Amino acid sequence: MTDLLRVLPHFAIGQYASLLPTLEKHNVSTSELITLDVADIGKRTQLPLLNLKRLRDAVLAELHRDLGVSSEQVSAKEGEKENGTPATAKSELQHQLKHDFASLSAQWQTISTLDPEMDRVLGGGVPTGYVTEVTGESGTGKTQFLLSLLLAVQLPPPYGLGRPALYISTEAALSTKRLAQILANNPLLNKTAPSERPTLDSIISTATPDLESQDHILTFQVPVEVARRNIGLIVLDSVAANFRAEFERNSLASGPQQTNNMAARSTDLVRLGMLLRDLAQKHNLAIVVANQVADRFGGFKSPAYPASGQRFSSTQQQQQQQQPHQGLSSPLAARSIARGPMPVVEPTSSIADAVPRSSMAEPSQDHQQRPDNNIAPPLMHPPSQASHAALLLDHQQRWFTGWGDDPDDNSQQKTPSLGLVWTTQIASRIALFKRPAYGRSRYSVDDDEPHGMPTLRSWRRWMKVVFAPHVPGTGPGLEGAVQYEVTMGGLRAVEKGKRKGDNDGEVEEQNG
Repeated sequence: MTDLLRVLPHFAIGQYASLLPTLEKHNVSTSELITLDVADIGKRTQLPLLNLKRLRDAVLAELHRDLGVSSEQVSAKEGEKENGTPATAKSELQHQLKHDFASLSAQWQTISTLDPEMDRVLGGGVPTGYVTEVTGESGTGKTQFLLSLLLAVQLPPPYGLGRPALYISTEAALSTKRLAQILANNPLLNKTAPSERPTLDSIISTATPDLESQDHILTFQVPVEVARRNIGLIVLDSVAANFRAEFERNSLASGPQQTNNMAARSTDLVRLGMLLRDLAQKHNLAIVVANQVADRFGGFKSPAYPASGQRFSSTQQQQQQQQPHQGLSSPLAARSIARGPMPVVEPTSSIADAVPRSSMAEPSQDHQQRPDNNIAPPLMHPPSQASHAALLLDHQQRWFTGWGDDPDDNSQQKTPSLGLVWTTQIASRIALFKRPAYGRSRYSVDDDEPHGMPTLRSWRRWMKVVFAPHVPGTGPGLEGAVQYEVTMGGLRAVEKGKRKGDNDGEVEEQNG
């Protein structure tokens, strides 16, 4: 209950003092206390269920009283209406919620990407108070996207917050040379007044080489720096590096060791997500994390039903049970498929009389052997995996990974690292894509081919909003995505009808 006094500063904790240390030890938050079942919390903390129920009821009553919707306040307001007594300003204030629409709109702030078209798709930019993920393969411009935000947050509204930034690196150090290059060549930054122009001195950087140091810095040092310097943006580049190094070193392990390894990683991911969300909401700052992707091998193949009115034969049933499930992109998805049905055992002559028969008249033998009878018996035992195809992870991940939502896309599919557990910890996901652009070589190798062989000229890149709380997602595929290029001044949207590579000053990113 580390956040109880922050949520309810005037809550009387005297009679519940014996419960709070245990709840804090097991990282039980106030939201979990009022949403989870008491039995689940008791199993997790080994505390008496009756005491937990009393604490939960007291917290709910105090929340209702703080929001002005308790039963006493509602009845008092109804009594004032019946008696015709005009409500005073103080009583009206008690019945109002903490935040109305005007106050929430005033708190809404975004950080620009320094490009108007990309800001339009993002609803003004990267919002404060949320955890935003930027994912994509190497060379798509993730680091360039983050470097632009480090400079944009220092601008006054509406482009920034007028506050410094904090850059936390888990791999390479902060590229100050590239920051100076963007600062000198970006058109928007060049138009800014000298007194409001961003500087490299307002960007604080640190490195976390392992998961232990990352946890220590985020838990103890970052909150102090945020409060002291009024940080407006925290960038974590990248979130998957330390987790991969820590938990995938024993990737060849099997059995209980692998299960414990995945459970420990899930616990650390949930704790990291809770810590980042708390920082974003408490200090009204934006947290942007970069995430890597992995290749998705195979594709999703929905288990086929037999045609209507047909039935699987015993040979087909055995094949369904014996064949491994192919086309699945992960072992987790493969394990989520139920096995096929057990073979149907026909009753023998010794038990044939014990089988109950239907009260309906059976068709005659002549009718059963008639060659023109095309009516097939009803489907008795369909494969169970077909009925649960929509519940498979390979089917559902098209809506939250950013890849696989276009059935006509034949390119290599990707999956953001850290899986579904990390996806539930972020508020929005921005996916960056790249596709090769081929052209003819100006030098001819063979006389029969005067135009030369096709060669790789450049890369075409797109930005796509997978999901976000404030703007609708783009898609499917690259429909609605913004094509952009990496230039000396940062990221810039490509105008429609204009091919990438026609402008001077274009740079190619090497490290993603």
